[in-house]
Amino acid sequence: MAAVQCLLLGSIAGAALADEKPAAAELLLVNGRIYTEDAARPWVEAVAVRDGLIQAVGDDAALAAYRGKQTRVIDLGGKMAMPGLIDAHVHPIWGALKNLFQCKFAFTATPDEVAEAIESCAKKTDSDWVRGGQWNSDFFKSYGIASPRAWLDQVSGTKAVVLTDDTGHNIWANSEALRRLDIDTDTPQPEGVEFVRDAATGELNGLLMEGNNYLKTTMPDWTDRQYLEAARQAVDIANGFGITGLKDADASEAVVRAYHAVDVAEGLDLRVATSMRRPSKEAKNTFDFAEFQHMRDSYASVNLNTANVKIYLDGVPTSAQTAAMLEPYAGEGHGHDDGAPAYGTLLVEPAQLDAVIQEFDGLGFTVKLHAAGDRAIRVALDAIEKARAANGDSGLHHELAHAEYIDAADLPRFTALGAVADFAPYIWYPSPIADAIQSAVGERARQAFPARDLIDSGARIVAGSDWPSAVADMNPWPGLEALITREDPYGKQPGALWKEQAISLEEALNIFTRNGAEALGAADQTGSLQVGKSADIIVLNQNLFEIPLETISETKVLTTLFKGREVFNADAH
Repeated sequence: MAAVQCLLLGSIAGAALADEKPAAAELLLVNGRIYTEDAARPWVEAVAVRDGLIQAVGDDAALAAYRGKQTRVIDLGGKMAMPGLIDAHVHPIWGALKNLFQCKFAFTATPDEVAEAIESCAKKTDSDWVRGGQWNSDFFKSYGIASPRAWLDQVSGTKAVVLTDDTGHNIWANSEALRRLDIDTDTPQPEGVEFVRDAATGELNGLLMEGNNYLKTTMPDWTDRQYLEAARQAVDIANGFGITGLKDADASEAVVRAYHAVDVAEGLDLRVATSMRRPSKEAKNTFDFAEFQHMRDSYASVNLNTANVKIYLDGVPTSAQTAAMLEPYAGEGHGHDDGAPAYGTLLVEPAQLDAVIQEFDGLGFTVKLHAAGDRAIRVALDAIEKARAANGDSGLHHELAHAEYIDAADLPRFTALGAVADFAPYIWYPSPIADAIQSAVGERARQAFPARDLIDSGARIVAGSDWPSAVADMNPWPGLEALITREDPYGKQPGALWKEQAISLEEALNIFTRNGAEALGAADQTGSLQVGKSADIIVLNQNLFEIPLETISETKVLTTLFKGREVFNADAH
């Protein structure tokens, strides 16, 4: 009898004993190749779902007991299913606002294409402003544009034009925009922002390095209606790519309010965690902890985790040269004409950061620190180490966003401190933006995103698209493929970026599922297909384990389930 019971328990998880009839499932997925992300049982044929939760997993024969008269049955026909993916670093509402209300052109756009887009957008909008992007970091250098401001003035007419670059950090503005923003040659630069000047005349040339967050506090904001429309579109886009959870990496109060409103009104069709940034009313480098607590407590809801904050510690390692590095930049950057080597900039002084991280950690907030350069990463790890010493182990896993360049001495500190490397965006392969970074950083640029080293050291990695920065959409499959191959998933550029840092398919899937669930604060709810967890399941058009690795990027999602509900079906789109 004991042997029979062992066989029963081995073929079905979550079932009652053989002489008990289990409650009928509301949904039954059968005849599949279902990857569970459960190391004890990585593959099953069937999943039973009841009340939005996984009721049982096992083989088809065993789960037949869960089939009732009202059970909806999905025959997978041998197709692969797996846990829904989690984008742990993305700006969904910003991306949707760009889709809905802004002027768009490709990262690879030529000057003629940019001019055509701006002229077209200016004619179509009733607003005095044209916002959009995104220009390539090396756009002006590549096309020999000496004065970005003068060039933009020629194609923008009377409209005020503000365009972000491919990193989402830097701004290109025309004269009318600068006038409306009260920025001229005598305007003091906000801390951490550089108004780039013409080397010969000293006049502003229209580039505002690290100017995007600054402009968010000075330009007219979107309406609540626009934020709501963008939130709904962002969720739909994510579901279409098989994403059932995301972490908004820079959420203003208006953004958090939009997620909350949708969740309360109709329920978000995925899980959202918001890394909330400082309210715009705060002065530079001040942190109103009471205000953060108020936002956390006011907007938390069923599918919305608001116990996260965002701090910008440095910028980007492009020609802007704003990522804080231990060694000087190799290339000439915007506005660095005094001949002194550039190391980038820390946006928060180490002593202040130490105090801020300690306070947030003590208050129960997970901090996402924008740290792209190796110096910024070291300073961030130092601050986390001091918070651990002061507070003990809070159980919070603070995240170092981007984490492109990590000094070898700091690699083991991630594991020791329970810190997480947040790899974003999906640019760990040869690409135009990787070329722009190499032009600025030099040979060190080839040693970006050390995934293999971090995993081998025991550290946790999460990954995110960073959309709409640097990538065209939220599609996770090219990024997942490139983690495994370190090659261009689009086949446009040859070679590999630090091939030695390639990881396995199993490791990459773990990053996008279980690790992502940890980043959402929902590891007990999602990230794997196990009894009692949420039925967040996606069905794919191809089995990732049975195809060439170079075709993972071509994966299409056929169905997305969130809490057992179908939130995307390819046949309906």
